[in-house]
Amino acid sequence: MFRVGTVYVFRVPEDEELVSYLTSFARERGVRAGLVTGIGALKSCVLGFYDRERQEYERIGVDEEVELVSLTGNVSLREGEPFVHVHAVVGRRDGSTVSGHLFEARVFVAEVAVLELPGEVELRRERYGGLWLWEPGPPAHR
Repeated sequence: MFRVGTVYVFRVPEDEELVSYLTSFARERGVRAGLVTGIGALKSCVLGFYDRERQEYERIGVDEEVELVSLTGNVSLREGEPFVHVHAVVGRRDGSTVSGHLFEARVFVAEVAVLELPGEVELRRERYGGLWLWEPGPPAHR
């Protein structure tokens, strides 16, 4: 058994940029570690696929209304500030999906839950393709 922090459940207002909104939310409430999940609908979004050889993201623009089938990710600290890292699966009208790292999204409606975890998780730029990754720490106690 372990202790978890506060669970925030909220709706993101229409026309907000989702990643910026979540980052501001974490900063305003002092969330230093957490898990993010959500569903909804978007007016447009930009996803990404990480190219390990080039060590950069290939951006995938989705300039149409889509269902936000799944939003999942975390909140960590990057250079002392809250950093929201989320991935998304979005569904098109024909039922096909597009997925990847979520850079930005214009919200039609989004219902989100943020589970704040005790303590903090710091990100460090690693040799693994130049990615920002969680600082290794001791295993969690049960």
